[in-house]
Amino acid sequence: MVNGLSKSFKIRSAELPDAVRICEIYGFHVADGAGTFEEVAPAAEEIRRRMENVKVRGLPWHVAEAKGELAGYCYASPYNARSAYRFTVQTSVYVDRTWYRRGIGLALLNSVAAACQKLGYCQAMAAVGDSRNEGALKLHARAGYRTVGHAVRVGVKFGRWMDVVYLQRSLCDASVPPADVSPVGYILPVDQTGP
Repeated sequence: MVNGLSKSFKIRSAELPDAVRICEIYGFHVADGAGTFEEVAPAAEEIRRRMENVKVRGLPWHVAEAKGELAGYCYASPYNARSAYRFTVQTSVYVDRTWYRRGIGLALLNSVAAACQKLGYCQAMAAVGDSRNEGALKLHARAGYRTVGHAVRVGVKFGRWMDVVYLQRSLCDASVPPADVSPVGYILPVDQTGP
């Protein structure tokens, strides 16, 4: 059971052939949703490139299968290239609209958080587009994220200004000092000067 719902899906690691279905799920969110500020849906080849970029670091990219189809996905990516942020990841989760409110998003977020914790990460960040995106905000709250910031009118989509809500979930005991070694998947950047 997941949140009182029958668990009629399974979570597994994504594979490159999943990119086509991931592209379909994400394409809907790009075209009709405000959760992402991307305005042109990427092709499957671009999704594969993004998946490889996550997987080459050893970071999790998980999918949920329900009734023989891919119903949603979630992954972790580096939060910021500067080394001070090496124990922090950013999570992204998208569910096919026909599978909303069935526990899939929550299970995916929890699965990716558990994987990141095992890799040595201590914080997970999320950026939810559109402060009116109540479904996504409630989902993250159920997954243990708390709102830590709100950027007002920083994006434009569908002809209107949109906010971004920043959320954070702790993956480790805050009283324990940072490890002396970097987490699995952290790649030291060559140039950290930035703009």
